[in-house]
Parts: sequence; C-alpha cells; structure tokens
Amino acid sequence: MDGDALRRRLAGGETVVMAGCFDALSATLAARAGFETMFLSGYATSATLLGLPDFGYLTQTEMAEVARRVCSTVPGVAVVVDGDTGYGNPLNTIRTIQLYEHAGAAGIFLEDQVWPKKCGHMAGKRVVPREDWLAKLQAACDVRDRIFVTARTDARAAVGLDEACERARMAADLGVDAIFVEAPESLEEMEAIAAATPGCIRVANMIEGGKTPLRTPAELHDLGFDLIVSPLTGLLAATHQMRVAYETLHAKGTLRDDLDLVTLFDDFSPIVELERHYETEARYRTSDD
Repeated sequence: MDGDALRRRLAGGETVVMAGCFDALSATLAARAGFETMFLSGYATSATLLGLPDFGYLTQTEMAEVARRVCSTVPGVAVVVDGDTGYGNPLNTIRTIQLYEHAGAAGIFLEDQVWPKKCGHMAGKRVVPREDWLAKLQAACDVRDRIFVTARTDARAAVGLDEACERARMAADLGVDAIFVEAPESLEEMEAIAAATPGCIRVANMIEGGKTPLRTPAELHDLGFDLIVSPLTGLLAATHQMRVAYETLHAKGTLRDDLDLVTLFDDFSPIVELERHYETEARYRTSDD
C-alpha cells in the first residue's frame, strides 16, 4: 500500500491508527491484529537493532534496510517510516526519500531537531532554524514519487507552543501531507494546535507513559487529530513480557509451571506460516532428498 492510499483514507474522513513496529515479526503480528497502517519507529528500531536509546545512533541506511524487511513482509500494509531529521541537509534528505521509497515505504516523518536528535518525549531537545527544516521538507516534496510526507516539529519543548504552531503552518504551506507538533502536554495544548493549523491533517503521538495525554481515536478525532501513531506499544509490551519470562527462568531454571508467560512452540508456527514452507519444500523435493 502506498502513500496515495493513505491520502485517500484521510481525505475520506477516516481516522487512521498506526501501530508501531520495529522488525518483520512485530509487523506480522500487527498485521494479524488487523492494522492496515504501521509506523516503523526509530526509537524502537534503535532499541531492538542496536540496544541503544533514540539518541541519533541509528543511521540512514540501517533504518532503510529495516524498512525494506518490514515492507516486504507486510506488502498490503502502508508502512510509514521514521526519517528523523533526514540525516543531514536537503541533499541527505533527498537520498533518504529515495532509499525509503525503494524500500517500499508509504510515508515518512521528517523533524526539525538538531542532529543528533532525541526521542520527542525526552528532555534536552534542540531545533534547527525554521529555514533549515523547511528547505529539507521542500526537497522531500520536490523529489518524492508518492510517499506521504509528515512534517514533525519538536519546537514545543525546545522553544514554545507558538513557535511550534508557526512552524507547522509554514510546513503545511509547502505542501506536506500532514503536520505533527510533538509532545503537547495537555488537552488544552492539543486544542490550541488544532485551532492554529486549520485545514491540516494532524498527527497525535500516543506513547504509554509519555508527555501527551492518552486518548481514544474518537476523542482525538474530536480534538482535530486524525493520524494517530502508537509507536512504542509493541516494544514496551514485548519488553515487559520478556523481562518477566527471563526473570522467572533465571529464578526457577524452567518455565514448566509458568507456560502462560510464553507463546507455545506449536502456537508460534502459524505466525511464521511454517506449514506453507513445508508445502513449498515438498513441491520441490527430489527422489534423492
């Protein structure tokens, strides 16, 4: 699914919820749960691929490679990929767009932080001058084929809400598909963002334990936000469950009495379609095998 499909859904008045993923397995599980749109999170990918925080360690090509794996695993899903700051200047941003489109991405988020960036709900963020960010957004819009471009500003924490809203308006004037004022800390701030950006598709970032109040898609729609991302749900859930399972295994040496902590071996096989691979193997088996 490409960026045009995402545009049509939003233009038709649909509120789109994007499940966060970070690898082929998490994308598979999200697709099986019914999600037609996903967000490949830089925070989650940095944690799972590198074991590092979202501090700018993840490179452009590493993210593009993970995007390729995810998009090829769930070809019927629109995958929006975290583009961080474009990984440099407008020329680097152009290459990021090309790499992501080649990987199969339906969309990209591009932010205005100083590199190396930080997670939007972390402290210590700084933003580049408006014109530097806008130049990268313009480059992205100029060279893209059909990729859905979201302009994310972290100016709310770095400068103030008024500056963030002004940056969002300026990005919208360039022709981006959606605007994303990161980490508002109250419903009043969300209402102010919506009032300041008429006619825009707006992103709400729902992080469990983050700075923005958690709300349902219907509640967010009423506030004026129709592109909803839950980027860390899968990562945080998996981390919690793995920690419990590993601690239990360490304490007891076995999960014999705690099998409810895991997906059983035979129950995991359908997730990776093991039977289909057996059938393919049988089709090509020779008499000598």
